Amino acid sequence: MLDKVALEKEFKLKAIRSSGSGGQHVNKVATKIELSFSVSLSIVLTQDQKELILVNLSKRLTKEQVLILQCGESRSQLKNKGIAIKRAFSILEGALHVDAKRKPTKIPRAVIRKRLKNKKYNSDLKNSRRKPNLD
Repeated sequence: MLDKVALEKEFKLKAIRSSGSGGQHVNKVATKIELSFSVSLSIVLTQDQKELILVNLSKRLTKEQVLILQCGESRSQLKNKGIAIKRAFSILEGALHVDAKRKPTKIPRAVIRKRLKNKKYNSDLKNSRRKPNLD
């Protein structure tokens, strides 16, 4: 569905300093990755795909229609790149997924007959429990 190789070339990756504890290492190494992807400027995506992404990811996109993800889970810049790219692909694929329309099924005649037969049986059963009418 998506041309991942071509789409990955459109991702802009930037290494930034990671926040939090970590001592000297965190202060001198930029391991956190910030991935940005401009949906409207993409060449790989079709116009229909862009519209679908803009609608489904409206809460996650900036005003300039850019998807921004950050990943600082690992102390390795390379691992963070991989995680960010995987996450971007899963988000985009999720936005492009369209659920199949539900086709309402008709209730089979046999099922309707069985239900009515059961109702008649229960009705007769309850009628047989009543006191007889002696008038």
